[in-house]
Amino acid sequence: MSRNEWALSGEWTVEPGFAALNAANGRISYRFHARDVHLVMGPTNRETPLRFRVFLNGRLPGAAHGGDVDEQGNGMVSEQRLHQSIRQVGHIAVRTFEIECLDAGVEAYTFTFG
Repeated sequence: MSRNEWALSGEWTVEPGFAALNAANGRISYRFHARDVHLVMGPTNRETPLRFRVFLNGRLPGAAHGGDVDEQGNGMVSEQRLHQSIRQVGHIAVRTFEIECLDAGVEAYTFTFG
């Protein structure tokens, strides 16, 4: 995958402006060059929080985790908003971000970077 390319795996419905996960364990991968990775997403059912896990270059983020993720890459989606997934320190290079949505029902809208 080249820089600024993304890919979906799993059962997704892709609509103009967003993709919705139909079955558990769907993934989004994105090749990026930035310090921070944010993903605007939320649950299709606003009453049910959904679990996700993020990876940086195939590994748990550790100290590079964002404000909405712990060092083990775990986070929850409970509302439609921007989620800070990765916040790196030190040298910035081209890396691969991956989010695994552990529960069906996530709507993913757009990535932003800092």
